[in-house]
Amino acid sequence: MNVLAIDYGSKRVGFAYSIQGIISTLPPAKNDKNILPHIQDLISQFAIKHVYVGLSEGEFAAKTKVFVAKLSSMLELPVETVEEAISTIEANQIYKNNSRSKKDYKKSIDSLAAAVILRRVIN
Repeated sequence: MNVLAIDYGSKRVGFAYSIQGIISTLPPAKNDKNILPHIQDLISQFAIKHVYVGLSEGEFAAKTKVFVAKLSSMLELPVETVEEAISTIEANQIYKNNSRSKKDYKKSIDSLAAAVILRRVIN
């Protein structure tokens, strides 16, 4: 089953998808009025059947829940939240271990965090 993971942030939204258990990241998108149509495009493009959204703790969790509710009402497929505790920390470690350029950090860390969330779901 093709699945999409979303790392929802106030400025950027990271994406990772899995097809037949192989996880790939996608470029993050700016969190603006175009984010929901962008997600719909990704779902169509990759024939997504299930969406997972990382849910943090604290104040931002409420904003994420509002986003999940909007996403759920818009889509005709399951949307679930997944605890994302320390996913960004794990993503940072993966980033460092792969000796990636610091200038590309902001471009990829959100999607790498989405891949960590997706790996948790798949495993």
